[in-house]
Amino acid sequence: MFVVLLKFSDNKKRAPEFMDSHNQWLKAGFDDGVFVLAGSLQPGMGGGIMAHNTSLEDLQTRVDEDPFVAENVVSAEIIEIAIAKADNRLDFLRS
Repeated sequence: MFVVLLKFSDNKKRAPEFMDSHNQWLKAGFDDGVFVLAGSLQPGMGGGIMAHNTSLEDLQTRVDEDPFVAENVVSAEIIEIAIAKADNRLDFLRS
């Protein structure tokens, strides 16, 4: 499982220019079964995504294709979590 942190850069003011294409990129991640959760980092720091069902290399490629990343609106950090314990409701993340 992975956590992707998308933290605003000095180009934050350009976010509205790329919001539609960023949202399309997010939708593709959910449609492909890679993203399981996305939301805002509070207060107004950027966004976060939980991902699974992918490799680190493939996820890095996907993240690099985010218009926010490509246009330096955010900087991206990917954190890999080797799941040791999980609530039964999250068993699907263990695969």
